[in-house]
Amino acid sequence: MIKTLDFKAPADLVEEAVMEAVPTGVNPLLGTWKNCDSATRGVVRVVITAAGKGISVRVFGACHPTPCDWGAVTGHAYSANVGSNTAIAFTATYKFDFKDTVVTGSLDRGYLTVETFDHFTDGSGRMDYYSKALCRH
Repeated sequence: MIKTLDFKAPADLVEEAVMEAVPTGVNPLLGTWKNCDSATRGVVRVVITAAGKGISVRVFGACHPTPCDWGAVTGHAYSANVGSNTAIAFTATYKFDFKDTVVTGSLDRGYLTVETFDHFTDGSGRMDYYSKALCRH
């Protein structure tokens, strides 16, 4: 039996290493981020925690008498470029009975800008919408 070897160029090895790298610097995103607008009708707060090799995102919306807990979902952390291991942004997706919501967040001068993109799936004819919130620790 002949054994075959798979030889790779050094550039291929570097590319594979980058593809397998997990952002280790998620710490800047972690914590509880509260909307700066206390009268918001949208996102009240976002809690980001480390989860395995990534992050978990838990969003709370404006409901009365207490905020609505959207639940925790897996989030994806992003760095500023391929050479960085420090997270500066995230995405997370929520699937509700009546809509899908993509939540994004990016750090800027100590604040977390949180954006939501809501797509209605219930056939109601409502227009999809976008919202933006500025949050701080």
